[in-house]
Amino acid sequence: MKDISDLIYLDNHATTPCDPAVVEAMLPFLTNQFGNAASRSHAFGWNALDAVELARDQVGSLINATGKEIVWTSGATESNNLAIKGIAKYYERNNDGETGHIITVLTEHKAVVDACKALMRDGWEITFLEVESDGRIRLDDLKAALREDTVLVSVMYANNEIGVIQPIAEIGAIVAEARKSKQSPKVVFHSDAVQALGRVTVDVKASQIDMLSISGHKMYGPKGIGALYVRRGRPRIRLEALIDGGGHERGMRSGTLPVHQIVGLGKAAELSKKDLEEGHIEKVRELRDYMWKQVQSQLDEVFINGSMEHRLPNNLNISFAYVEGEAIMLAIKEIACSSGSACTSASLEPSYVLRALGVDVELAHTSIRFGLGRFTTKEEVDAALGIIVTQIKKLRDMSPLYEMAKMGIDLKTVQWSAH
Repeated sequence: MKDISDLIYLDNHATTPCDPAVVEAMLPFLTNQFGNAASRSHAFGWNALDAVELARDQVGSLINATGKEIVWTSGATESNNLAIKGIAKYYERNNDGETGHIITVLTEHKAVVDACKALMRDGWEITFLEVESDGRIRLDDLKAALREDTVLVSVMYANNEIGVIQPIAEIGAIVAEARKSKQSPKVVFHSDAVQALGRVTVDVKASQIDMLSISGHKMYGPKGIGALYVRRGRPRIRLEALIDGGGHERGMRSGTLPVHQIVGLGKAAELSKKDLEEGHIEKVRELRDYMWKQVQSQLDEVFINGSMEHRLPNNLNISFAYVEGEAIMLAIKEIACSSGSACTSASLEPSYVLRALGVDVELAHTSIRFGLGRFTTKEEVDAALGIIVTQIKKLRDMSPLYEMAKMGIDLKTVQWSAH
């Protein structure tokens, strides 16, 4: 096992550490309170069920929903798949196998993109909306894409690489109006909100969100647990289950409930709501802004990817021109960060998210994502800045491209020899 004691952790989009209060809440359910929440004939089961229902209310409270609207899953990937494939398969089953139309975005997480591509292989039509250079969709494109057979619009609340927040309330209003006007009578709105929760206020009622994906380990809870908010009321949201079994979770997701993980997610949601209410998240934003200003003041040819105005308070995605991203990662190995999303960091291809923004291939290859968190200190940021600035300058000293650019040579006009 590699030593991590001296690492500066700035990869909170990939995962967050479990808050000590979350661990403390979970421990009884790993020891003496080990009951199965489905055991209704004795106190072990009753206590487990009470804990599960409390956690439902805690998660619901974070997003202005009721506990009855929370469906437990193994994490955001399953939640996204249940929302997307569950809607599609229910539609097929009730329309004699007929497929329909889904709208999503080019910059979605792979869990959404690949779920949609799987449906394409089954005959579904998928519209992938493009984004502006700031990372946000054009609302007119969404309106134009809606059809009578559109059953789902799935738009990520905040992007996992660039932290850009979509105009969620406006999207919700467009989808609700399309359903009401019968332009798209069966359409519902789903949002993958795992990066946004605990970092910005999420209100499913105000934003008219019908389904919302949640993950524990992105907000200081345990890995392996998540949830899908499924709006109750009219029109009713109907999903085909992906996992069959004992009919748990209102028949949407069978399987014995992992009580200790559920308790952890509930406590994490409670703490995240407190962060927002008491202004703790603003301290993270101030630290993020300080880091970006310091980078700009000490290095030239640095570029922020995506909108700074519509952005998560803990995110920086920076391109350090004329230095290869993999070289940067090796040079700043004392800092835990990433050159893309955690799910695609092994790929040598430039980020598909940055390419969708129109970032050219060379600049996309120089991009690093920094994710600050609840436990990030100014001392850690200052130490990270010292490493980043020193190493970028060293790498640029060895870069003929940087030297040529400083001489005023337009690198795009250079014809390189094949020797």
